Amino acid sequence: MLKAALSRMHSEFSSATLLSGQRYYNQGHVLSIRLSDGLLRARVKGSSGQIYNVHIDLKTWPESGSRCSCPYQIKCKHAAACFLALQAKENLSVINPLPEPQFSEQYDLSSQDEIMNADDLAWYSEYEERGHDFFAYQLGILIDGRPVSIVPLVVNLLRRTDSRTLEAMSDQKLMDLPIDQNKWLRIELGRIKPLLRLLLHYGFQDGEHGSDIQVRRYQLALMQEAEQALRAVRARWHGTDDIRTKLQQLGTITSLPNINPPHGLQTRLRDYQQHGLNWLNFLKINGFSGVLADDMGLGKTVQTLAQLLYEKEQGHLQQASLIVAPTSLVGNWYEEAKRFAPDLNVLVFHGFDRHQGSFDGYDLIISTYGLIQRDKTRFLAYPFYYLILDEAQFIKNARTKTTQIMQQLQAQHRLCLTGTPLENHLGELWSLFHFLMPGLLGDAKQFRHFFQIPIENQSDDERRVILNGRIQPFMLRRTKHDVMRELPPKTEITRMIELTGAQRDLYEAIRMTMEKKVRDAIAAQGLGRSQIILLDALLKLRQVCCDPRLLSLSDAAMAHGHSVKLDALLELLDNLIEERRHVLVFSQFTSMLDIIELELKQRHYRYFKLTGQTQNRQDLVNRFQAGEVPIFLISLKAGGTGLNLTRADTVILYDPWWNPAVQDQAMSRSHRMGQENPVFIYKLITTGSVEEVILDIQDKKRDLFDSVLTNQTSYPFGLTANDIDQFFTPL
Repeated sequence: MLKAALSRMHSEFSSATLLSGQRYYNQGHVLSIRLSDGLLRARVKGSSGQIYNVHIDLKTWPESGSRCSCPYQIKCKHAAACFLALQAKENLSVINPLPEPQFSEQYDLSSQDEIMNADDLAWYSEYEERGHDFFAYQLGILIDGRPVSIVPLVVNLLRRTDSRTLEAMSDQKLMDLPIDQNKWLRIELGRIKPLLRLLLHYGFQDGEHGSDIQVRRYQLALMQEAEQALRAVRARWHGTDDIRTKLQQLGTITSLPNINPPHGLQTRLRDYQQHGLNWLNFLKINGFSGVLADDMGLGKTVQTLAQLLYEKEQGHLQQASLIVAPTSLVGNWYEEAKRFAPDLNVLVFHGFDRHQGSFDGYDLIISTYGLIQRDKTRFLAYPFYYLILDEAQFIKNARTKTTQIMQQLQAQHRLCLTGTPLENHLGELWSLFHFLMPGLLGDAKQFRHFFQIPIENQSDDERRVILNGRIQPFMLRRTKHDVMRELPPKTEITRMIELTGAQRDLYEAIRMTMEKKVRDAIAAQGLGRSQIILLDALLKLRQVCCDPRLLSLSDAAMAHGHSVKLDALLELLDNLIEERRHVLVFSQFTSMLDIIELELKQRHYRYFKLTGQTQNRQDLVNRFQAGEVPIFLISLKAGGTGLNLTRADTVILYDPWWNPAVQDQAMSRSHRMGQENPVFIYKLITTGSVEEVILDIQDKKRDLFDSVLTNQTSYPFGLTANDIDQFFTPL
């Protein structure tokens, strides 16, 4: 009975599954095995340490199938491993060991074999839902109208290599993948390397007969978007000879050609805005893309609308252009378009009725990052004239689904608008330019090794100058200090506050507890793998500085009702209200805004509050601008961009944030065009605490980013052991 079952192994299991089972058995993953009255019972350890139970009735196998508690249940590698373990236990040799395949580029093909070149075939990409939690992903080619998936063809490659070996191999190496008997697909490794890289990164499992790759839902969606984005990128820029010639011609240009503002523009451009229009038109004529990175409040919107209107008046706007913006800015774009460029026919693609009609006949489509993901098929099918990303830091992470979809959109010309092209690290700059002109800064790995690591960690001025030189022609950045001398002065005041009493005791208790936890983690697994523990510790310390009630710890109750920072804020607000000031109060913690709100109610102060849950954002902004209330509580995330609050002459930053660009954006809600009064910025900082260290890190980041964007001297950046020490310095 056992010999009969073993003799059918090769016909019932694929060679790939047998090979995986053989590896499981050789590695000792079969923990226990028992055969009683023809019923095989075993326990097998999976690749992630999970334990699977395998039951096989040898009297009726294979008709009855093997039962395993793994997702594939029958004919899986765990069952194959059990058969091999039972064969060894019974001292049988029915199943011969399979040889480990070697990783080679091409097989020895016979004269009867048919070889098809991948470049001559049509490609497709799709996925379908299976069960509750999984998708099956298919990337493949069409052969005689029949779809053939590439995914199972590369399974053997994945079993025979690792990430290091894969990256070391040339993209030009030819691979022969078996399709059918005597039929092979010949393909350059570079065409399938992105897929192999993603599968190796996320891990994969064989399905029944090894024919499917099963991946978690979010991983699969990202994989598909990445593959499609890579295909879209290959079809665009990537350093063609024509572009190289144009780049060389840039060196001969001493000034931008001046163009007349469009006749229908309902405003007079300032000098620097006219220069911006000249620059945008220059990029367009020469086939380049770019980043308009003017400081917040300098009119990136009106410069962009002027360029689009100029294109329409020149007869070039034959297809609609697309502006992608955060949801909070859609209304602002529409109002500004009506005000400054009423001749543009504008469609706001937003709301429940957005599917009515087509994009044809419109000059400008305004939509959001979220809706373009939701209605991806419709947007990918339309060839836009201009593709413009507002607050382009939304694509700062090249690996997100949002960024991948933006890469796939069709457009003749591309433009990024952002006052903060860098927020955290130089990789964000690479992501912007990979969207605009892929290849200009190399691929992600090249950029990291040639630019990011040397500049951020080693203060390499030579590399910084090279990077600055590459991006300067394609990035226009002006600050308020540079171009708006008439803007009222801005005064920044850092108010230092000392923790006392129970609040100080709580801070010290958490500091000592978390310091040991963080140092133990770093000692055990290094700084890079201890980020979550470190950030959790810093979050708790920041919360104590703001108000002990923010902490979810029961022990924090000892300090409830003791917040020297809240007391300082209320004292400051009392004085400001008495002086008839209009004040913006920012905090990263919405729960802190709730606490402040309670105090304002007790004082009978009139106020508005804006967080991510606020529905009537623009209405609150309009009413504040009209002077209805003197205080506006705003969460840093929800209100840091897109708001024009020039009625305010005072901004209070209740708690510091790591990213100086985010705080600068918050301050710019008030200090921008239209402000007629001097603006005062108050930063509330607890003395000797983690908040002081955050200020130092802000300065480091600001210096680094300014050096890259403006070609000034650079400074080192990156968390060091000294930074860790500073976080946990006793009060």
